[in-house]
Amino acid sequence: MGVTKEIVESTLTSKLNPTHLEVIDTSGGCGASFAIEIVSDQFEGKKLLERHRIVNAALAEEMKQIHALSIKKAMTPAQWKPEPSSNDAQPSA
Repeated sequence: MGVTKEIVESTLTSKLNPTHLEVIDTSGGCGASFAIEIVSDQFEGKKLLERHRIVNAALAEEMKQIHALSIKKAMTPAQWKPEPSSNDAQPSA
């Protein structure tokens, strides 16, 4: 069987200890393509390319079966600002 969303989540959680992680299987269920959004202290002081390399290295075994990995966001906790909900919006004066 191919790589599952749960396997990717488990691997990234154990290796990068993210404060936020979203993994989306974009392959239609066959496990060949994933989109990832990840926030981790391990990205502190690293450039974007280095962050992507860290994620790819963490998924080295899984990458043998994954054909496409899209890292949508790789941020530090300080950079991570969740989208404000519409309830948080302040009316303009």
